Amino acid sequence: MGCSRHNHGWTIWAFFSNRRSELTPAESGNYDLTLHLAERNGWGDSKVEGIVSLLSGLPYATIYPEFYNLGRDAANLASLARWDSEKRRVSLSLSLPLYGDPSLRLRLYADARNENWNLARTFFGGGTPLTNLNMRRAAAGLEAHSIVNGRWSWSAGAELANRNFRNFSGHNSPAEGAFFTAATSVAGWLSVERTLVRVPERRFIADSSAKAKAGREFAAGLGPFATFRGSFRAHWFPRARGDDYEMQAQIRAGVTAGNATLDELFELGVERDNDLWLRGHAGTLDGRKGAAPLGRRFFLANWEMDKNIYQNGFFTVKLGPFLDNGAVADSSGLFGSQRWLWDAGAQCKVRLLGSLTIVVSYGRDLRGGRNVFFGTVLH
Repeated sequence: MGCSRHNHGWTIWAFFSNRRSELTPAESGNYDLTLHLAERNGWGDSKVEGIVSLLSGLPYATIYPEFYNLGRDAANLASLARWDSEKRRVSLSLSLPLYGDPSLRLRLYADARNENWNLARTFFGGGTPLTNLNMRRAAAGLEAHSIVNGRWSWSAGAELANRNFRNFSGHNSPAEGAFFTAATSVAGWLSVERTLVRVPERRFIADSSAKAKAGREFAAGLGPFATFRGSFRAHWFPRARGDDYEMQAQIRAGVTAGNATLDELFELGVERDNDLWLRGHAGTLDGRKGAAPLGRRFFLANWEMDKNIYQNGFFTVKLGPFLDNGAVADSSGLFGSQRWLWDAGAQCKVRLLGSLTIVVSYGRDLRGGRNVFFGTVLH
């Protein structure tokens, strides 16, 4: 059950790939939680699992080199290398416990991208349509994460980033140019995660999170900015035992104050570098980013239900419907969805070796009539 994640759970989940929990009534009237865990070491539990994880992104030109429990000191190294000609990316992160405390971890990371964008559908400025915009971005940062107790945790971090844009012409107004200005930025953030409701006998849990970020872009026409995001998530297993049925619902919203460059905008759509999924809206067009609605304010609600279809010792197959609803806007009028968006469809989740999940979805834009098939791997 999802409740087990909260007792130093983020630390536990970082080191164990195969995990199973059992919640059983105790004579005292409370509940006993039993965790069955397999420790991650090196590539994983086995060479087969390590190879599957490493090569799981090959269908979209990506590999995921990952190494766990380095030196048996609970240090994990995760990386990504993508050679897609439209959106190249290399990232690397190292996480380790601070002062030997398993509830306090430090993550160091670096990320570099070279991406081509097609904004013909989503940028409403005048002039030449931006169908071949190139963005190069490099960033490095650090983040500390602390688990205070079984109900809440916090994170704080800082980042230094630089971005520049090519193939941008014909848009000379200050409002348009601000989104595509080469700049170096410094930002810091603080986030909090809190369990609001936990009802073990009903196998229901509700979590919330909030993140505040503030920084400055060092370029003419830009300057200070601030972003706030909040979320609420409910997770429920309707049956008293097992995970044959599973239901999740999530509401998220965010706003950015001040000017922002293209890479700082919120995006509603399915894309592998984006977590705000509106599953009937593709995030790419002919492989280039920028097809999904963008802006500095958003609201997104997601609902889904999964039913076990098949399982054995190697993989589990789940299938179920989903419904998404959201909108994104920008005060400049140059970006935004311009109306509320509704998407519905079905998705299939295949969990392999207990460590990674393949997600394949079909979503339909109920207003625009477009259909989107999307597949990715979640680690």
